[in-house]
Amino acid sequence: MVETTGGGPGDGTAEVLDRPLPDGVRRRVVQIVSDGFGGLTVAELPAQLRQYARFAPNRRAKFAGNAMAAALETDPLFRQRIGEKLREAQPEIAGALDSGSPPPAADPLDVAAAAYVLRPTGWVKLVTAAGEEAQRADAERADEESRAELERLREELDRAREQTRAETERLRVELDAAKKEAESLHRKLRAALSDVKRGEAALRKTQGDMEAVRAEGHAQVSAAESETRRLKARLGEAEAALEATRRAAREGRSVEDMRVRLLLDTLLDATQGLRRELALPPVSVRPAETVDAVEPGRMTPKDIAARALSEHDPAILDQLLALPQAHLVVDGYNVTKTGYPQMPLEKQRLRLLGQLSQLAAQTGAEVTCVFDGAELAAPVLLAPPRGVRVLFSKPGVTADELIRQLVRAEPPGRPVIVASTDREVADGVARAGARPVASAVLLKRLS
Repeated sequence: MVETTGGGPGDGTAEVLDRPLPDGVRRRVVQIVSDGFGGLTVAELPAQLRQYARFAPNRRAKFAGNAMAAALETDPLFRQRIGEKLREAQPEIAGALDSGSPPPAADPLDVAAAAYVLRPTGWVKLVTAAGEEAQRADAERADEESRAELERLREELDRAREQTRAETERLRVELDAAKKEAESLHRKLRAALSDVKRGEAALRKTQGDMEAVRAEGHAQVSAAESETRRLKARLGEAEAALEATRRAAREGRSVEDMRVRLLLDTLLDATQGLRRELALPPVSVRPAETVDAVEPGRMTPKDIAARALSEHDPAILDQLLALPQAHLVVDGYNVTKTGYPQMPLEKQRLRLLGQLSQLAAQTGAEVTCVFDGAELAAPVLLAPPRGVRVLFSKPGVTADELIRQLVRAEPPGRPVIVASTDREVADGVARAGARPVASAVLLKRLS
């Protein structure tokens, strides 16, 4: 059902959706707002969304999804700005919606989300149709899964019946064999009884009994000596294991002390940098200091708004490396194959390490460059440049896993920046508390 308010004919903004926005369409709408969010200044954002201006797109969609959807619905100016960003990003769908003929090959959810943002004539029908299409697709998918599960269960039942028949036949054969073996054992038992009777006569001989007892005593003494040697060997192993445990405990304490000391240095440097950044006045406030004015060296609200940088701006890397005790971890081959893939691997490594050495000298940050050891045909003879730690992954370990180990080794709270375009690496280090940066941003900064 579509309700119309005071808009003229052909005005899509006069249409009102009389049911909740379908979940699939709502997720696409939140993603469109999140993508267009970064292209707006803080002043262009609604007041309730300005606190999310510095969030990454994924975190912004996760934590500010409800706020962005509400602002898009209630703030026409904000919706118009997001619509302009959408027209720039997806001109084909926007043009098709304006002409009243959505492209048939496009995803209905994408078309419905774009129609919800742009509000062309008939957008409510598109959104409603997308919701019904999604429900129908879910029902068809569930039906297909049920049929596949039923077919699988039938196949398993047939296999179980076949196995039961085979197992029954096998047990029947084994039973016949067991009966024959029992008959054979009965015959052997009767023969053994005859042997026992003959042996009883021999056992009555005293000399034979004494020799048997003497032999048994020697055997027991030998077994006791063997057991004594075995226990001594186990005692030595236990002592060695105890010493190794003590040594590991001492080394573990040393590593934890190092991590705590590094975290403490990071906190101290961050405190000093925060004091310089805030430029806090003395504790005693004087009357002249209460007058609102811009003093030399202070930032105005306009200056603060201009400080926001794009995710692809190399200056953001300088800001991150300027943090106290910053550690830059570089996915070596990911960066070189993004910037200059046509060069041999050896020259790629040398070029990147030379540039990283200059970056370390300029920023003073700790720099670690990781290469995949699986690509090596022979051991690398390489003198690491000044200020750069060079690591190759061990056999069976990828460079991605080595990077995640480096991030997990850092104490919580230390700023760690990982340069890689690999989405899996970026997501993994972000969950561990590091800040991922695209390889292209690092290459721009190095050039």
